[in-house]
Amino acid sequence: MKVLILAKKKTQKTNAIRLLEQKKIPFTVSEYAFSDEHMGAKSTAKELGVEESSIFKTLVIVGNKTGPLVAVVPGDKELDLKKIAKVSGNKKVEMLPQRELEPLTGYIRGGCSPVGMKKQLPTFFAKEAENLELFHCSAGQRGLQLNINPSDLVKLLRASFVDITVE
Repeated sequence: MKVLILAKKKTQKTNAIRLLEQKKIPFTVSEYAFSDEHMGAKSTAKELGVEESSIFKTLVIVGNKTGPLVAVVPGDKELDLKKIAKVSGNKKVEMLPQRELEPLTGYIRGGCSPVGMKKQLPTFFAKEAENLELFHCSAGQRGLQLNINPSDLVKLLRASFVDITVE
């Protein structure tokens, strides 16, 4: 009689996952199906069976004085460019052109994590995350989300919780 042993599918380790493991920060990873047409927070939340407000997107912007910055905002909100400019010490900010994302961060659109970028950029978390026990953000690859305490990330990244979303 032949016995078939099924191996558990192993999650690919991204830079974000490696760094969190190295720093011994507790987290879990959720995998979900994605497509190029459905990469937003709404479809991610639906795939994971969670509220869109618990999915946080990582946005890379460029300030006229500071250069590249990272904003981590709830999936159901929009980044307020004037607010992020003010808290980051810039007069003006704009979204980083998509073609520059991977060379700068090491991540592609739809898989950009605030953790494990090629170079740690000044990072700002929306105040909506401050009192959450857990939230979801990209693990550094499309189809992978970190489930993690946002305060642990803020401490690791030397970031801060600020008011940066559109009211």
